[in-house]
Amino acid sequence: MNAEIIAVGTEMLLGEIVNTNAQYVAKLLARYGVPSYYQTVVGDNPKRLASTIELAETRSHLIFLIGGLGPTPDDLTKQTLAQHLGISLKTDANALAKLTAWQQQTQKKMPANNLAQAYYLDGGEPLKNQTGLAVGSYLSKDDHDYFVLPGPPREMLPMVDHEVEPRLARLAGRQQIFMSRMLRFFGSGESSIADCLADLIDQQRNPTIATYIKDYEVGVRLTARADSEEAAMQLLTPLITEVKNRLSEYYVGAGEDRRVSDEVVRLLKEKQLTVTAAESLTAGLFQATLASISGASEVFPGGFVTYANGVKEQLLGIKSATIEDNGVVSAKVAEEMAELSERKLSTDFGLGFTGVAGPDELEGKPVGTVFIALAMRDRPTIVAEYHFAGERNEIRGRSVEAGLKMLYDQLNNK
Repeated sequence: MNAEIIAVGTEMLLGEIVNTNAQYVAKLLARYGVPSYYQTVVGDNPKRLASTIELAETRSHLIFLIGGLGPTPDDLTKQTLAQHLGISLKTDANALAKLTAWQQQTQKKMPANNLAQAYYLDGGEPLKNQTGLAVGSYLSKDDHDYFVLPGPPREMLPMVDHEVEPRLARLAGRQQIFMSRMLRFFGSGESSIADCLADLIDQQRNPTIATYIKDYEVGVRLTARADSEEAAMQLLTPLITEVKNRLSEYYVGAGEDRRVSDEVVRLLKEKQLTVTAAESLTAGLFQATLASISGASEVFPGGFVTYANGVKEQLLGIKSATIEDNGVVSAKVAEEMAELSERKLSTDFGLGFTGVAGPDELEGKPVGTVFIALAMRDRPTIVAEYHFAGERNEIRGRSVEAGLKMLYDQLNNK
């Protein structure tokens, strides 16, 4: 059995949105050992969609169609597939009740074409939409299995998790599964990390190893193939340990979508500690990064954006003589920014960021020169000097990541 993914929507062809849905489905297929050789994006055109489905049927057993289930005239995926298969559409009573309840709650008249969102393929099964109104559909017919799913990710992802995966598990039977673990590192380049793991990469069979650039971090994905999740994990565990041991200096956590900022907030919450910051070149980016994470208010009470020298004096109390004697881009200023912010808000940690983001040098220091200080209650302040490459916002982003890594290391007692 092999699978094919068809994403429906002219907006993807125009570059207005990115097709992240196909990636999500592809990962699910990989977990169940179902090969997927083709992915297609087709516009909201019934004739072209029908020909795309016809082609997919010549080379794939399992066909996913994603998008085009809404109420507008160009949302015709279910209708096109039904016509292609020579079947009709039925109305799902539960989906219709949900549509009616929505109409009553919003006190809006429901257009007749809204009812199309409750349709599913006759002879198949409706797939419940937990967060939206358009019901999905599953049908097995003529040696093919079809999954028809909504396009908005907030609707599609829960449907895949709760409606598609159980059915896919039955279809996949005893086929091998693929299990992956992503380890994340900061402070070393991808080539250096690959070099450190060169012997493991050269010897790889099962599990396999691959490195990726993930924003300002480097990801190392380890993937095992086995008959069960337990067997795959047994293959992965010793390799995970070995990779983490070799690169422990740079390790910042695990997970496809988890960043070092997620790990920092988690550790602060676990240890019941708090952090603040005073930012110059990053202009609040460090604090915004923390605050973007759910639950950050428990560990981050607030901080300071002190872009101008006068504001550093006014808000933090840094003496003008300190800046005049050392320069604003200096270890001393970063140190005082960190210490004074920590004292003013009585937090366990305080970070200070100062540097040259560009495009021009400052005080004779080249673009990319950055000083970051970490003040800690009852412990000496740490100050680090960095020289980052890249454009202005890349330097600011790398500075934030470096500050987070300093804090992460202290929280892990490194």
